[in-house]
Amino acid sequence: MNRWPDVLKASAIAIFMTATALLYGSASAQEKSIVVASTTSTQDSGLFGYLLPIVKEKTGIVVKVLAQGTGQALDTARRCDADVVFVHARSAEEKFLAERYSVKRYPVMYNDFILIGPKDDPAGIKGKDILTALQTLKAKAMPFISRGDRSGTNIAELALWKETGIDIANDKGPWYKEIGQGMGAALNMASASNAYVLSDRGTWLAFQNRGDLVIVVEGDKRLFNQYGAMLVNPAKCPSMKKDLGQQFIDFLVSPEGQKIIAGYKINGRQLFYPNANDPNA
Repeated sequence: MNRWPDVLKASAIAIFMTATALLYGSASAQEKSIVVASTTSTQDSGLFGYLLPIVKEKTGIVVKVLAQGTGQALDTARRCDADVVFVHARSAEEKFLAERYSVKRYPVMYNDFILIGPKDDPAGIKGKDILTALQTLKAKAMPFISRGDRSGTNIAELALWKETGIDIANDKGPWYKEIGQGMGAALNMASASNAYVLSDRGTWLAFQNRGDLVIVVEGDKRLFNQYGAMLVNPAKCPSMKKDLGQQFIDFLVSPEGQKIIAGYKINGRQLFYPNANDPNA
């Protein structure tokens, strides 16, 4: 008796079951992924490279990061192209909440901003408070690199200029260069041109191409840098992955997640300080 039809039938069934399993597995993998619109500082500092593999291991969630300035990250979420935002500009975050693109902001962690400049400090501002330092840079027309990208760092920088009484939009000259790029690019340009630049400490600690750059101003209370996470509102963006996005945020603010964030260090230096339990953060 010819058994080939039975063999072919069995083979076809096996192929069908394998294909079905692969399709199901692929769908499952897709269902367990989210998009997080975040800042270049969380990327450039190396935090995500350290944190996200642990998130995948603990929760099964694959996180795709869109690293942008805070303003761009929030706009990405407004277009419904992200499930979660993880940023650091309180005023911009509150506007996002007021527009109902999210209904709750979760404080996650903080570090601080620092003013970086040439080792020989031609402006003579090392150890000064940040407002005096900026006023001196303007008065002496010292080269200054601004990100100019609506990022959290750029928003903080502009707020500091405003606090000094300087209208930087109208008073800037050739000494003030807006580059429209991320923190790593701004530090690279400052290194290449021996200029001053405002940076978050995390990216600075991870930055390798320092040249003659050093920290010239730090520790001023005005330089505090808080990070927060928000779930995109499904009422605005019905296609967003609400449950997985919330699971990711819940992990970040859990005792386990907070401990993992605190454990990220470069050369023994802690880069971020968890404060999810601070109601005022």
